[in-house]
Amino acid sequence: MRFVILLVLAACAPSPAPPNDWRVTGGDPGNTRYSTLDQIDTQNVAQLRVAWTYHTGDLVPDARPEIQATPIVVDGVLYTTTPALSVIALRADRGTLIWKFDPRTTYHVPRTGFSHVNRGVVYWADRADRRILFTAGRRLYALDAATGRLIETFGDSGSVDLAAGLSRDIGDAYLVATTPGAIYKNLLIQGTRVGEEEGSAPGAVRAYDVRTGALRWTFHTIPQPGEFGYETWPAEAWRTAGGANSWAGMTVDVRHGIVFVPTGSATPDFYGARRAGTNLFANSLLALDAATGKRLWHFQTVHHDLWDRDLPAAPNLVTLTRHPSRIEAVAQIAKSGFVFLFERETGRPLFPIDERPVPASDLPGESAWPTQPFPIKPAPFARQAMLDSDVTDMKRFRALRSGSLFMPPSRQGTVVLPGFDGGGEWGGAAVDPEGVLYANASDVPWIAAMRASMTMLPSTDVARSGAAVYAAACAGCHGGDRRGRGGNRAPSLVRIQDRLPLETVTEILNGGRGFMPSFTNLPGSERRAVLVYLGYGVPPDDTVSHAARRASAYEFIGYERWKDASGYPAIKPPWGTLSAIDLNTGDYRWRIPLGEFPELTARGMPITGTEQYGGPIVTAGGLLFIAATQDAKFRAFDKNTGKLLWEALLPAPGYATPCTFAVHGKQFVVIAAGGGKLGSPSSDAYVAYALP
Repeated sequence: MRFVILLVLAACAPSPAPPNDWRVTGGDPGNTRYSTLDQIDTQNVAQLRVAWTYHTGDLVPDARPEIQATPIVVDGVLYTTTPALSVIALRADRGTLIWKFDPRTTYHVPRTGFSHVNRGVVYWADRADRRILFTAGRRLYALDAATGRLIETFGDSGSVDLAAGLSRDIGDAYLVATTPGAIYKNLLIQGTRVGEEEGSAPGAVRAYDVRTGALRWTFHTIPQPGEFGYETWPAEAWRTAGGANSWAGMTVDVRHGIVFVPTGSATPDFYGARRAGTNLFANSLLALDAATGKRLWHFQTVHHDLWDRDLPAAPNLVTLTRHPSRIEAVAQIAKSGFVFLFERETGRPLFPIDERPVPASDLPGESAWPTQPFPIKPAPFARQAMLDSDVTDMKRFRALRSGSLFMPPSRQGTVVLPGFDGGGEWGGAAVDPEGVLYANASDVPWIAAMRASMTMLPSTDVARSGAAVYAAACAGCHGGDRRGRGGNRAPSLVRIQDRLPLETVTEILNGGRGFMPSFTNLPGSERRAVLVYLGYGVPPDDTVSHAARRASAYEFIGYERWKDASGYPAIKPPWGTLSAIDLNTGDYRWRIPLGEFPELTARGMPITGTEQYGGPIVTAGGLLFIAATQDAKFRAFDKNTGKLLWEALLPAPGYATPCTFAVHGKQFVVIAAGGGKLGSPSSDAYVAYALP
C-alpha cells in the first residue's frame, strides 16, 4: 500500500525537465518526433538490450487485434492503450502496472470490446489537476492521471458522446476516433474516423473544454450555406454528404495559436457522381485558429478524390534555412509519396506546386476533376507509376487501366500505386532541427475495380434473403463458398460463429474493420439476414424498414493488394523504403530499402523492403529508430547516412511508432509489438530497450 501511495504522490509531483518526457504521441505539439536525449548514440546503440516487456493480457482470440499506440511518458509514468482499448499506466523504468481503466465497464459496451484500433492517449495538466483523455467507441473519456478513475465532472459522468453536436443525426453510422486529439491551452481538438461508403457521417472537427467536456467550437469540413467552400459541392450537400474527416491526428503551433488539421476523402470513396466539384475541405491541410476554429488558410492536395488519398498523418512543424532567412514551415506527407511544404502562418508553398491535367473517368456519371496538384520538390518518396520493366504479372497488367497517379477507378480495374495504404501512412514522418525529414513508405500496388451497384434494392418492400445479400455484397471478397482468400484481408467465414461472438461481427458489419468497409448502406434487416446466413441465431427485426437507401450507381468491389503467383507484390523491389529528405533544399540525403523477407534474403536476393505500418523517431544521439516492417524487427539507423547500426527481433511486428524518454538519467526506447496486420500473429507486448 505504501508503494502505491508513493507512486500516486510521484505522479502529482512537479515535472522534471521536459526533455526526459515524451508527453505527446508525436513527441511534442509540433509533431517533430524528435528527442534531445543523447545517452544512446551511434557509438553505443549496438549494446541495447531489453529492459522490460509488459504483456497487457487482454488479447481476444481469433480477432486479430493490434496495438498501434505510441505511449506517452510524463514524470516517469508511461500511459498507453491495450488491444482491447483499456488505458494503462506503467512505471516507465520497470514496466510494472500502476493502474488500468477498462471502458467496457461503461455505457453497455459489448463484452468483446471495440472493433477499432487506438493510437494513443492525451495528457493535460493544470497544477495538481492532471488528466488522461482518450477515445473508445463513440465516447471521449477523461481520467485522473494519478488513479485512472473517471473524472465525473467531465461531460456525462466522465465521458462525451462524439456523435452529439454534429450537423445532423447520424443514427447508427460508423463514428469513432482512432487517433488522439490535440491540446491547445484548455481545449482538446478532436477528429474522428467515419465510414467510407454512401451515408457515412460527416467529419466535422470539434474542440472540447478539457475541464467540463463542453463543446467550444466546430469547423464544418463539409461547408454549410454561407461558409467558405460551399460552392465546391452540390447544393445542400452538407445535409447528406459524409467523410472529409481528420482521422490521422493534428499538430499545434502553440506560439502562433494554430492547429494544423489534415483531412481525408469525401464519401463514397471511389465514385463521386453525387458529389460533383472539388469537395472542400476533403483531402486538405487546414490551418485553423486553435482558440476559435476559424479558417486561416488551406491547401487541397487532391480534388474530388476517387482514390482514398486521405492525408494520412499529422504534419510536422520545422524551421528551415533559406539564406539569409529562417522560415517557420509545416510539412505534410501524403499517401501518394508527395511532401507538401508551406510557410506556417500564410500557407505559401515553399516549393512550386504545379496543377497538371489528369485522365478522365470512364464510368458513366462520374466527373473526375481535370487537374491535380504536383509538388515540384521534393521528389516523391514512393513510386507513383509502374513501368513494363517493373511488372511481375504482365498478363494482368495489360488488362488493367494504368499510366497515371490519378488514373480513376474503372470496371476493368485500375492500378493504384502507391497503394491505398501509401506511400506515407499514419505512422507519420519525423524531422530534426537541421530541417531533415525522415519518412518510410510502402511500394506495393493495389487495384481499384468498380461494378454496377448490387446493394440497392429494387423498388419493392421485399427484403433479400441472407444468401442473396451475401452473394451480392460479400462473395466478391470472401468467396461464394465463404472460404476467403487467405490472410488477413478476406479471411474464411466458414464456422465463424465458433471463433467470433455475435457482438463482434455485428460491430464489424456496422463499422467496418481494416480492409472491410462498413455495410450501413444495407437496410438493417438485410444485415441481420446475413448474420443468420453465417450461422448466428439472430431474431427478426420487424421495426427496420425494408425501404431502399439511396445507393450509388457504381460501387467499389473491394480492397486488393496486387500480388504475383509467388504471393509477393506484383512489382519489382523495393517494396518498402526509408528516406531522409533535406527540406531546406528539397534534395535527398539518402534512401534505403526497409525490411526483408528472410526466405528471399537466404536465396541471395538483395534486401527487398516490406510493406509497413508505423513510423520513425529521431534523437540528438544521431539515431533514427523504426519498427514498422513485416519481419518483426526493431532497428536503429545512423540518421546522417542511413547505415543500420542495431536491430532486434520483436514478439510480433511493431506496427506502431516508438517513443524515447529518460527516468533517473537512464534513456529508454519503447515500441508496441502488436502485430495482427498483413497476416502476422497478434501480440499484447510493449518492449522497452536501454543500455546495460
